[in-house]
Amino acid sequence: MFDEADPLLRRLRALALALPGAAEKISHGHPAFFTTKVFAYYGGSVKIDGVYRQHEQSLLVLTDPGERDALLAEDRCYLPAYLGASGWIGVDLADDSDWDEVGELLDASYRRTAGARRVAELDSRRP
Repeated sequence: MFDEADPLLRRLRALALALPGAAEKISHGHPAFFTTKVFAYYGGSVKIDGVYRQHEQSLLVLTDPGERDALLAEDRCYLPAYLGASGWIGVDLADDSDWDEVGELLDASYRRTAGARRVAELDSRRP
């Protein structure tokens, strides 16, 4: 379901695995980044009229409700099948994606799932 040589995945992987205690596994055919809980997936889908539309090159993250609503107003964002009901959002990626924003989305999702010790470690790395 994904191409290991995908340059967008390579870039996303570097950002995600730089977070304290982060690791990668394959979950439901997609790369998933986690500590004790998953904080990001690469690739998702949307179910429309019983048909799944794939978003192969996208980032799925758990966001704050206010941020989620703002992101959903953008064409590049979507509610992923299954996970959307639990607060997750999908963001389509491209070569010209704002990678600072991608890093911020990963950071926010990580903070919601990683636990106090890892978040404190992340904060200690910041100037």
